[in-house]
Amino acid sequence: MNNAAEQFIATNKANLQALTDLTTQAFAGVEKLVELNMAASKAALSESFTHIQTVMAIKDPKELMALQSGLLKPMADKSAAYAQHVQTIVTESGAEFTKAVEAKTAEAQKAFGDVLENLTKNAPAGSETAVAAFKDALSSGQNAFESVQTQTKKAVETAHSNFTAAATQASDAVKKATKSA
Repeated sequence: MNNAAEQFIATNKANLQALTDLTTQAFAGVEKLVELNMAASKAALSESFTHIQTVMAIKDPKELMALQSGLLKPMADKSAAYAQHVQTIVTESGAEFTKAVEAKTAEAQKAFGDVLENLTKNAPAGSETAVAAFKDALSSGQNAFESVQTQTKKAVETAHSNFTAAATQASDAVKKATKSA
């Protein structure tokens, strides 16, 4: 019985380390987003001041209209590039996180199965029915978890496709608008 307790403790330690690793990965993705947002904010602020200085130097209303019209296309391109960067960071971080979670889940399920098998071998005589019921319940729970994982993957893929389509549509709309302006 001591062997099962040691296995259980070792499994919990491994799971805690896995959680630490996953948290570190999640924070790395958040750091990338923060860095992107800081860079975008600095660039926008700098461009705004430059634009204001240019506007203040203009004397002719036609020149002002031309300046304002010429501002739309670069702004649209920068917005599309920003959205693409966000999508890339989120996709990469999500893929790494999902891969790590799936690997750790498989390890945890195997370790738990090993502990359960060890406990089953050492179960007292006459408890076979209870052990079989417990194994069935565990199997059902694992099947449900796998089903949830599959559905979550599909939902993430759908969201990713929808985001890509929306970003493409927005970019195309802005390009059409700037061509006609």
